[in-house]
Amino acid sequence: MMTTAFTGRITTHVLDTSRGIPADGVSIALYALTRDVDGEIRTKIAESMTNLDGRLDTPLIGNGELSIGIYEIQFNVESYYAQRPLGEMAQTLWGVVPIRFTVSDATSHYHIPLLIAPGGYSTYRGS
Repeated sequence: MMTTAFTGRITTHVLDTSRGIPADGVSIALYALTRDVDGEIRTKIAESMTNLDGRLDTPLIGNGELSIGIYEIQFNVESYYAQRPLGEMAQTLWGVVPIRFTVSDATSHYHIPLLIAPGGYSTYRGS
């Protein structure tokens, strides 16, 4: 039996639950978080934008570059709502949605979706 080696990666997608469609044009940044004597250090690892399917064309991190640690994905949903009619933009509370999570296995796939609506958001660990 042939086996395939998988390297760890971080992926995401964004769905607009208020409209029932993928959220295209959401700017996304991935940060690694560490601490030193002065406090938290945020290192930007990747930037991307969702496509018409609400997904990224490539993982935020992969190819053996994922390490154990704390990460944060920042979803700039303000850029998404800026494309919507003015009434929808006026209803949204969120400019940036930060999702902080821990990678405990650098060989695993961490899929972190975001479900957005003008008045709320939700996330979970996907597959």
